[in-house]
Amino acid sequence: MAFRTRTLALTTLALTLAAAGTGTATARTASTGRTADEAGSTTVQPAGHAFAATLNGTATFRAGSVTITCNVSSSVPAPSGGANNHIPEAPGNHNASGPVESPLNAPTYSDCSASLPAVDVSIVTTGTWKVAMQYGSPNVASLTLPPGGLVLKTTGLANCTVTAAPAASATFPAAFTNGAPSQLTVTGAEVPVRVEGGFGCPTSATTSVFDAVYDITDVADPASQIVVTS
Repeated sequence: MAFRTRTLALTTLALTLAAAGTGTATARTASTGRTADEAGSTTVQPAGHAFAATLNGTATFRAGSVTITCNVSSSVPAPSGGANNHIPEAPGNHNASGPVESPLNAPTYSDCSASLPAVDVSIVTTGTWKVAMQYGSPNVASLTLPPGGLVLKTTGLANCTVTAAPAASATFPAAFTNGAPSQLTVTGAEVPVRVEGGFGCPTSATTSVFDAVYDITDVADPASQIVVTS
């Protein structure tokens, strides 16, 4: 992950839909930062369908001049079922004044490498993540990871441990584009981190930057597309 030593002021794109301030009509929605009137209505379809998020290209975690690249990443529904990676059943797939959210199984990351020589990379993710999608021009989204929900480790030349969202859940913005398949795009997303380790580890870093594009596909009906409308 890319580490910046300035303090991160996260936007309140929280998927918990906890508004900043009071719960009045003028409170800002969690996933867009807009007021309820500004946010408008959102519908995610098909209602009740399971969906998967699969990396398109590479996911990068930049650390100053160092880049960690992962070639494989996905979040898929559990074989046993459950609410994760499902669009809410109607009428829960519609929000008259804000985003529609879904819990996610923690995405996995593999086939990762570092731009530094003689360094191996592993990433472990845990807990329930969340995605919120908001209709607009353009559609926007946000992702939330739970406390400590992503731990990146390097071994070899530099033995470092990077814990994302070390103290509390962290939310970062994304864009959602309807298509075949639809895509969730994360560009320059900043997340608070704690860095531990010895020589070569940026232990003073407090933030990380993440870039990735995920294809969002309908697992229940592969011929259908996951779309965000009003």
